[in-house]
Amino acid sequence: MSDASVVCSNLSFSWPDDTPVFRDLSFTVGAGRTGLVAPNGSGKSTLLKLIAGELRPAAGSITVSGTLGHLPQSLPLAAGLTVAEVLGVAEVIHALDAVESGDVDEKHFATIGDDWDIEERTRAQLDRLGLTELTLDRGLSTLSGGQIVSLGLAAQLLKRPDVLLLDEPTNNLDLDARHKLYDVLEDWNGCLLLVSHDRALLDRMDRIAELEPGALRLFGGNFTAYEEAVQAEQEVAEKNVRNAEQELKREKRELQQARERAERRASNASRNLKNAGLPRIFAGNMKRGAQESAGRAGQMHASRVGEAKARLDEAGRAVRDEQRITLDLPDTHVPAGRNLFLGEGLRVSHGERPLFAGGGVDLTIRGPERIALTGPNGAGKTTLLRLLEGGLAPDAGQVKRADSRIAYLSQRLDVLDLSRTVAENFAAFAPHRTAAERMNLLARFLFRGSRAHLPVDVLSGGERLRATLACVLCAEPAPQLLLLDEPTNNLDLVSAGQLESALASYQGAFVVVSHDERFLARIGIDRWLRLAGGELRETAAPEV
Repeated sequence: MSDASVVCSNLSFSWPDDTPVFRDLSFTVGAGRTGLVAPNGSGKSTLLKLIAGELRPAAGSITVSGTLGHLPQSLPLAAGLTVAEVLGVAEVIHALDAVESGDVDEKHFATIGDDWDIEERTRAQLDRLGLTELTLDRGLSTLSGGQIVSLGLAAQLLKRPDVLLLDEPTNNLDLDARHKLYDVLEDWNGCLLLVSHDRALLDRMDRIAELEPGALRLFGGNFTAYEEAVQAEQEVAEKNVRNAEQELKREKRELQQARERAERRASNASRNLKNAGLPRIFAGNMKRGAQESAGRAGQMHASRVGEAKARLDEAGRAVRDEQRITLDLPDTHVPAGRNLFLGEGLRVSHGERPLFAGGGVDLTIRGPERIALTGPNGAGKTTLLRLLEGGLAPDAGQVKRADSRIAYLSQRLDVLDLSRTVAENFAAFAPHRTAAERMNLLARFLFRGSRAHLPVDVLSGGERLRATLACVLCAEPAPQLLLLDEPTNNLDLVSAGQLESALASYQGAFVVVSHDERFLARIGIDRWLRLAGGELRETAAPEV
């Protein structure tokens, strides 16, 4: 499969309203694992759909060498399907069953083709992705979101593709399922083009492709090597900007000095000619010559200023605008040792099934603790967060909370009024601050000028998270316990970095549910809890 590749030549694509996505985009991706990165809205998913043939380019060509497999972010699957139907093996298995029953109709052999081992291959693929318990006749409606994603990947791998396109394949996967996927992709030797914000997965790539307007840049090595290369580029770019600024100041200074010298010479020449008593025509010629000489010198210096400005503009374009949130949140401070939450013997049931084992769950949160809550999907992590918040009452057990200064950010980010602007939502959370204070704080969350007056429902996922954080962290009173449920889901890498910046400024306690190991490693977790099998246990920090 070493010849597997994707070649795009002069690719252009626009949305029906003529909004351009790509113009004259050309690149080649060959065998190996390639991670495709760019901010949300840059067209990564659109590019995969164009390569897969689901969208048609307005101009240019796409050539795929080899069999293609494509796993989109959202799988268009009907709930009534079975596992075998999702995997695309139902007809072959039906034909195999018919042949084993003695039916030798030619159509069964045509259906089976070379897939006599399809059941063994299917079972092996499901086992590799951690879907050992799934039977082929199981209904899709009984599966979790993470199981459906893994099942979709298994369906693509069963095609034995030469070229594989994956769009955010770790979304909705718990930590165990993520590591299963990592292991599967470690063995991949075809052409893989993967869109992901999962830094642990991107660090397993052979190269990183950065999608820019009108270009795709390839960086050798994994995501860590890419970050180092970009950082080195930025240091050079910033140095070039400083040098260009100094050069422009120097050229402006020399232009001003040249003008002043020309003015002095013209003044002195006029006095000297008058005192010399020369004929008027001769004096006029000398004056014009001096003026022309001064004009040429002025034009030369003005030209140099213009060239210096152009060099500064060019140097400035090479500097990336990746803004970070910088905050000071003293109102969120929690004294060390203060009890924020005490829960004993907490029990909750889903229908008749108890979610927590035995005598229930015990949990105490004191002071500014930074807690990571991990565990498999379906273990009850979101339920436990809702118990901490107070949005869900336990069926049994004792709960004590400190003055209810608790904020809960669900996966849906549903605490804001979508019909109101960012500024209007912020005013509702912090009504006693002046309008100037509110605009200043919103600017620190990167909502400057007209951006603060956008309705929440038009914001991107990263912008909506920043707006939610602004309202929650600056609320009156400010929260001292923050609960976050999968906050990096669907965030691009820049937005994830902005979330990390905000949490670095937060001085209270938080509990975060996340399967993103790199994110957890960067936000100063000092206590690790794992909920599995109905039991909540303290664990050591994982090695990342």
